[in-house]
Amino acid sequence: MTSLSPQSSLSRIRIGSAPDSWGVWFPDDPQQVPWLRFLDEVAESGYEWIELGPYGYLPTDPAVLTEETAKRGLKVSAGTVFTGLHHGEAVWEKTWAHVADNAVLAQAMGAKHLVVIPSFWRDDKTGEVLEPDTLTPEQWRNLTSLTERLGHEVRERYGLRIVVHPHADTHIDSEDNVVRFLDGTDSDLVSLCLDTGHYAYCGGDSVKLIETYGSRIGYLHLKQVDPEILADVRAKGTPFGPAVAQGVMCEPPGGVPALGPVLEAAQKLDVDLFAIVEQDMYPCAPDAPLPIARRTRAFLRSCGA
Repeated sequence: MTSLSPQSSLSRIRIGSAPDSWGVWFPDDPQQVPWLRFLDEVAESGYEWIELGPYGYLPTDPAVLTEETAKRGLKVSAGTVFTGLHHGEAVWEKTWAHVADNAVLAQAMGAKHLVVIPSFWRDDKTGEVLEPDTLTPEQWRNLTSLTERLGHEVRERYGLRIVVHPHADTHIDSEDNVVRFLDGTDSDLVSLCLDTGHYAYCGGDSVKLIETYGSRIGYLHLKQVDPEILADVRAKGTPFGPAVAQGVMCEPPGGVPALGPVLEAAQKLDVDLFAIVEQDMYPCAPDAPLPIARRTRAFLRSCGA
């Protein structure tokens, strides 16, 4: 891994973390740490920025959440929404209701971004195949046009910018599909949340994507995959949820991609970018996240971030 000299520090990169790095995938789950513990520990780990995580995990009352984050020196970078826009107009109203709830809270917390995750084609817990893993031409048109509409509506109504998150077991996953999505959407309305771990999981090269489509990169999630576990996951066709439980997403700097070169490439874009650590850990022991978070923050400081 390439380390940066103090003179070339990552001055345009804003480092944060998220409930995901504490094993939080759902609004309420007995296997997850309580939200107050997450806030305490993320602040204790040295992070200043956080994401909201699944809607309802953190308090949805802005006054309560503002008080709790402020007392810990934390600020919110983004909310997260899940969409299935390739299904077309029939899902728009339901999608918008979900998006609006998240956008209201994100806006109230001073965030400027909404991370948009496409729906899974197989269940992330059970592995049940819900629909084909390949979109038809009509579904691609639905996906691109309705994502543009979402970007426009979110910006006009809430002043937020959507950043679409390529994700394992969704239809925006591999380099081919990510490039097809970017080429099919308006750069003024749709940017990308590049998750380095998910992109590597699906065979993509994050540095190459940043260098080729730099103007479309609006946000980063920092994550690594364990190459040996990934090889097993690919060989067996393991769904994403069980793959995470197997440890496919690992603590930096023990996996791929190397985060130093990714951060250097992002710095060269010369724009302010959030880089939010997201080590998928659901489910995990409640005492596991804090020491990992501390070590990860220290590692990123050694990279200049």
